Amino acid sequence: METVPADQRLAEPYLLDWLSSVGLDVHYVRAEGNTLYYRGANGEEIPVVDFAGGYGSLILGHNHPRITAHAQRLLAAGTPVHAQFSRHPYANDVALALNRIIRRELGTDESYAAIFANTGAEAVEAAVKHAELDRGLRLRDLAGELADHLAAARLAVLGGATVAPEAYALAGVERPAGQEDGFGALTAAVERHNARQLGRPPVFLTLEGGFHGKLVGSVQLTHNEGYRAPFAALAAPARFVPAGSAEALKAVVEAERATVLDLVVRDGQVHAVERNSPVFCAFVLEPVQGEGGIHVLTKEFAREIQRICAEIECPVVVDEVQSGMGRTGDFLASSALGLRGDYYTLAKSLGGGIAKTSVMLTRSSLYRPEFELVHSSTFAKDAFSCYVAQEVLEILEADGGAAYRTIRERGEKLEGMLRAVAADHPDEVKDVRGRGLMLGLEFHDQAGSASAAIRESAGLLGYTAAGYLLREHRIRTFPTASAVNTLRFEPSLLLTDAEIRQLEEGLRALCVIFREADGARLTGTPAAS
Repeated sequence: METVPADQRLAEPYLLDWLSSVGLDVHYVRAEGNTLYYRGANGEEIPVVDFAGGYGSLILGHNHPRITAHAQRLLAAGTPVHAQFSRHPYANDVALALNRIIRRELGTDESYAAIFANTGAEAVEAAVKHAELDRGLRLRDLAGELADHLAAARLAVLGGATVAPEAYALAGVERPAGQEDGFGALTAAVERHNARQLGRPPVFLTLEGGFHGKLVGSVQLTHNEGYRAPFAALAAPARFVPAGSAEALKAVVEAERATVLDLVVRDGQVHAVERNSPVFCAFVLEPVQGEGGIHVLTKEFAREIQRICAEIECPVVVDEVQSGMGRTGDFLASSALGLRGDYYTLAKSLGGGIAKTSVMLTRSSLYRPEFELVHSSTFAKDAFSCYVAQEVLEILEADGGAAYRTIRERGEKLEGMLRAVAADHPDEVKDVRGRGLMLGLEFHDQAGSASAAIRESAGLLGYTAAGYLLREHRIRTFPTASAVNTLRFEPSLLLTDAEIRQLEEGLRALCVIFREADGARLTGTPAAS
């Protein structure tokens, strides 16, 4: 391993030192399929089976030959990357291909408009921005309607209309003896109430354990407080709902609901009517929580989210950044749950392991075309990324969706192995979760281990375990970021039986280490004498 003087380590030096402390500071020099290579002491290539898979970005593996050949042709042809503010037919082709797939999975005829971006977090932010633009325009329309109705009510009163007694009670105004003075007090109270309600900041709903990025807005939707708390003052906070609890969701909705008072004239009398105000900007969720520990949303809770959000007119943003693109055996993990999003975000494998691209899809009936004038991204929608994305979609869809069938079959084989390990080591393995090639294995907490070395690493158990697997078994994986006792497994569809056996050997050895409290073997350091 090359040694760089401390004063010259300027690219995230703290992270580099931390990786070194857990044995993950490896410099990889080549990659293909599910394998990464680094150089040994004598310059030889040492293979490592990659179960991290670019955090879900490599459903087709490293440097897929068809993708790399396509990319080389694009570069050789001088395909432009920077041709902003011009026609982008290749982007429209990607949007059309995505719509064909999504309409098939959802069983709908409605189209989704596409806004391209570069990363998953950026796509999430685009979805939230669009949802807030839509909410703001709905607020404007509602405010205008309320003002028109109030003016009509005022004219009606001047023409002799009376005010219904319950209108005063609803507005919290004591009914006076004089009709004219009473109506003035009523309208003043209604205007004050409506101004407060219409001026409320947006409410974001999301799930405990969720991860949606670390940008200024998306980090507020990420449940891990370590990521979110330092930046809480920069954006509107979200309300986090326990995954699976319909009652908790209902309670949050009731606590945050906003209503305005509308004065309407009926049969010569002015009435006050309560109306919902669009305070809920969006419900943002992952159908399979990646960084939260590989937790799959249940069909029952998905139905409740769909129903409640329809009632309160809150759009559903389905974050498929990690779970989409066939990762779980369906193009969208949410489609298998019966969940239909108003927005979808896709990234990671959309770029085929080469291009950095993402997309935000918005249901056409909800889409606001003016969004295109207030949102943009320098590198989004470029020809190179779009042509690569087209190739990825063609590979996934070829032969009647053979890729999805392969993912399901390989996922079942991998999950079966993980469950066999868990069955043989119930005191070490707490749970196995996931779908397709998005799986997690959770270890029991090791804070009570007889080994001081294991106890001391318990707070970062997954990283220490990953360091052991890399060092001793040439297996690359990581824990999920917000549930560090859970190791993630997100290999490509090229996964072989031999690679599964290699992982099994490493995991079984790791379980024995925990059972025997062998801290020296886990950390690779000599035991204290």
